[in-house]
Amino acid sequence: QVQLVESGGGLVQAGGSLRLSCAAAGLTFRRHTMAWFRQVPGKEREFVSRITWGGSTYYADSVKGRFTISRDTAKNTVYLQMRSLEPEDTSVYYCAAPSRPFTDVSGPDGMNYWGKGTLVTVSS
Repeated sequence: QVQLVESGGGLVQAGGSLRLSCAAAGLTFRRHTMAWFRQVPGKEREFVSRITWGGSTYYADSVKGRFTISRDTAKNTVYLQMRSLEPEDTSVYYCAAPSRPFTDVSGPDGMNYWGKGTLVTVSS
């Protein structure tokens, strides 16, 4: 059974930083694209960033230059370093992965595994 467990969310002032972590179990982590999404109540879940099994990284325009995604295959963990946070970044952040290895997908419909999310609140 695949489990994705996010951590690292919290309350931070605008301009501050947070690092989110997602620990994965039950899949061959090094073979999978791992992604971060976020969702505000009443809005659609939106793509934030992803990293492929090969280490290629992609970002939403809204976070480019401020967020950095990385992965540690020894720890089966993917990270999202968030800097220069803005109130608009306030959201629940979810870790996700497709079920098929060596598959790169970007949208939420392509993801089969999801964590329960971690709340990030940025105060102005």
